[in-house]
Amino acid sequence: MEYRALENIGVFIHTIDLEITSYVNKQLAPFQLTSEQNLIMALLWEREGISQNEITARLNKDKAGVARMIVTLEKKGFIRREVCQSDRRAVEVYLTEKGKILGKEVTPINQQIVQLINEGLTQEEIVELRRILTKVRQNVNQK
Repeated sequence: MEYRALENIGVFIHTIDLEITSYVNKQLAPFQLTSEQNLIMALLWEREGISQNEITARLNKDKAGVARMIVTLEKKGFIRREVCQSDRRAVEVYLTEKGKILGKEVTPINQQIVQLINEGLTQEEIVELRRILTKVRQNVNQK
């Protein structure tokens, strides 16, 4: 098989990720929210009071990056952090009133983004795409 750098499936996936991220960032710019910060907020809109460690694990991100984003979101007034009562080493993250209001505005945008990405795909195709991309992730994580 001949090697062609730009025909690499990893490059293709990366390019698509960049395009999606750019689109999401444009949609969220009026709310002073980046696509990465939106992931944290989306978790909190589903269930607040989760630990910083759980956020890190669920998003498969590094602790330092998540910590920086949480500080930024706190400075924007969207969230607050509290020391966990049952484990003083853990920090739990909660929405502020401003963060709850933001959720009412941004959640419909997130839903529209998902609809756009999934447009023209059947449920079976979405399941198959997830299966294939999971295989790619596993291949990379084996090394």
